[in-house]
This record gives sequence, C-alpha cells and structure tokens, in this order.
Amino acid sequence: MQLISAGAAQTVTGSCHHLSINGKTLLIDCGLFQGGRALESRNFERFPFSVSDVDAVLITHGHLDHIGRLPLLFKQGYRGPVYATESTVKIAEIILQDSARIQQEDFKRALKKARRNGTEDKVTPALYTPEDIPVVMQSFKTVAFEQPLDLGSKVIARFFPAGHILGSAFIELDSPEGRIIFSGDLGNRESAVQEDATLPRDCDAVVIETTYANRTHRSLAATLEEFTQVLTRSVKAGGNIMIPSFALERTQNILYHLKNLQMQNKIPSLPIFLDSPMASKMTWLYQDCANEFVPDVARKLERNEHPFEPNTLTYTLSADESKEINNVEGGAIIVAGSGMMTGGRIRHHLKHNLWRKEASLVIVGYQAEGTLGRLLIDGVPRVKLFGEEIIVNASIHTIGGFSAHADQDDLLRWLKPTKNARVYMVHGEVPVMEDFKATLAQQNRDAHIVVYQQAYTL
Repeated sequence: MQLISAGAAQTVTGSCHHLSINGKTLLIDCGLFQGGRALESRNFERFPFSVSDVDAVLITHGHLDHIGRLPLLFKQGYRGPVYATESTVKIAEIILQDSARIQQEDFKRALKKARRNGTEDKVTPALYTPEDIPVVMQSFKTVAFEQPLDLGSKVIARFFPAGHILGSAFIELDSPEGRIIFSGDLGNRESAVQEDATLPRDCDAVVIETTYANRTHRSLAATLEEFTQVLTRSVKAGGNIMIPSFALERTQNILYHLKNLQMQNKIPSLPIFLDSPMASKMTWLYQDCANEFVPDVARKLERNEHPFEPNTLTYTLSADESKEINNVEGGAIIVAGSGMMTGGRIRHHLKHNLWRKEASLVIVGYQAEGTLGRLLIDGVPRVKLFGEEIIVNASIHTIGGFSAHADQDDLLRWLKPTKNARVYMVHGEVPVMEDFKATLAQQNRDAHIVVYQQAYTL
C-alpha cells in the first residue's frame, strides 16, 4: 500500500488522499483548499497523480473541504464512480452547486471591475461553474453504512458512522496487503444531535484527522451555559447578535439550541434570521433524516416538531430579504454564512454592525489561519469589507464547545481499538499534530505527520 496526500497535509482543508492498494488506485475525498491566498492557490494546481489511473473515489462526508475539487477531477478527465452515503450524496449536490455559483459570481464581479482599469488578463477564472456539476452528480453511487463494497482486486470497502455531520463516515479498506482506515472527520461525543461515531476495528494503518487533537472541548452543559450568558449580555447591550455559521451541521446545531433555550425561557424570544439559502436547504434536509440522530431528536422529527426551527425563525432566501435585515439596528439574532467569514452574507452584516458598540459577534466554529474570523479572534482593531475600512467596536465572543470535530479524548478513544496500527496524521495544523504525536508516543504508538505530496509506504 502507498499513500500520497494531495490535501489536508499539515493544514485543515483540502482533504484528498491517493491510495494504491493491491493493484487498485483509490482517492479518499477530493476537497477544496480554504483559507489564505497562498493555500487557496493550490486549488489551481494539477493533481499530483495521474487522474486517469484512479479507479474509484470514496467520500467520507459532504463538507466543501472534502468534496470541493471533485468537479476539477472530472474536468481533468476522471469518469469513474464516486461512492458515498445517501445523505452525503444529497448534501454534495447542494454544496457543489453553491460553490460553483459563488465562484461564477465572484469571477463576473472581478471581471467587471478589471474591465474598468484594463486588467482583464489578471482576473483569476472560476475553478468550475454550475454547468460542471451534473457530470459529477451522475457518477455518485450510494453506499449503505457497514455494508461491504467490492472494489475489485480483493479490495473491500466499508463505511461506518463517524458522528460528525449528516451522512459522515469513516472508511475501512481491506485487501490482501492489509487493512487501512481513513477517519474522515470524527464527531464530538458531546453533540446533542448526532449519534456517536462507531469504533473501528484493529488495522495496520489509520489516517486520522487532528483538528482538535491537542485539546479537550468544554462539556455541552458548560458550553450551553456560556452560550446563554453571552446571548443574555448581548441582548442587554441592545445590538444585533451576529452568528457566522457553517451552512451544514453548525447552523442546524445552533438553531436546535436556540429553540430549546427560548422554550426554556433562558433567553428572550428574539427574532432569528437564517440568512443563508444553502443553510436553509440543509436545515430542510435535516428535517428528513431522523434515522441518523440521537433518539430525542429522532422522536421530535417523527412527531413533526421541527427541532431545528425556533418559533421566531425567519428564512431570508432572496438578496432583497437579506438587505432588509440591515434596517434592524438591535434586538435580532442573525445566523449567516460563511462560518469563517471569508465570504457569504455574514460579511454584509459585519459591515453594518461591527462598528456598533452595542452589537455582538458570537463565533461558534473553527477559524483557520488567514481568515477574517481568525483576524477578529486575534483582536484586529479594523477590518476591510467591500473596499471600506470598518472599526471593530462590537463585542466578540468565541464559544468552542459546539465543535462537530472530535477532541483529543474522542480521538484517543476512537484510536484505541486500532491497537498497534501506524498512525498518519492529517487535517490539522502542525503544532497541534506535534502535540498529538507526543501524546501518542507516550502510548508507544508510531505516528507520522503527513507531508503534502510525499509518498508513504504503509
């Protein structure tokens, strides 16, 4: 077996792992690089392997950093199958169409601006457009959890629940050369919505995500107490409360807790705007998937109680509806994408509210290096939005306990059944992986920090 990571090596985005196993060539995930300009430039590079030699693509889940380069794979000639769980296939179509639309709109906007100063030749084209998505979706094949998938050459794949988001899986690959497991993204055991990840079996090698591998999340109870206190203080301040949120999972989780807190009279019944067409679609999709959630949520869905829809929720789908929120100067909760504030409607709300001392920004998700979210967490006094410099007067709060990623305790618990398997660390920042490697060394486990495009014989 040989592994080459074409993404998520010493960084947290762009997951893409090329595996040669018993005569078969497989790709585990094919995600988009997200973050600073240098990192995102990798999206325009050709894949560091022969696309025509790939026999099959296996997708762990539907986040953009795990599926966002699939259209590029097909544009470079791939025409094989793409295997994923049923929920992941549904999510992928929404995510890819939205990604293509945003890229196309950004390109048109940049080109229009460049034409005014004669620099059209310097405008970076879109990676792909909505017209590139159908060929990708037609290649998807649905895989049931825990059912063996024969990939030929005595290579058998199995998808197991990863507890991260709807449809998420870790993938086990068996062959005469041995057994290797790809964790994908593993879930937080403190989730109030998602079932825990299934534990893996003994294996020879495991490729594991390390997003939060050097820390332990706050308990759900402590997180909700902190969230309640932040919201209460923010309401008293009188300004709008902005919650930048990833459209998939994080938004639904936040809406679930907002509804419960309002029903328990722990926070006032403020107007809540879900200002993200994609997050709205994902929320409706969540309402149809009771079988993947914890029993309490599943029962509510079966009784048609809409656990992800607070009573004061308004979906703002059109651009005009979104702009109308700007007329609300205080007393509203605005949940909008994108989660790292690198794009999306949240940037408009930041422009209209960051300068207000009474406004609040509540950050509930991971903020990668180079993103606007990370800059705000680090305390920059001013930010540039739509060509305008905005002073940061709003109060900024970071709540980490809502993470859908496993923490160190979760990862160690999940790794334990793999016994003495070699550990290959991906999907994390280098200092985090170095800490986790030291932790594993104390357990006499052989661990490696995977380097971008470097080949490993397993």
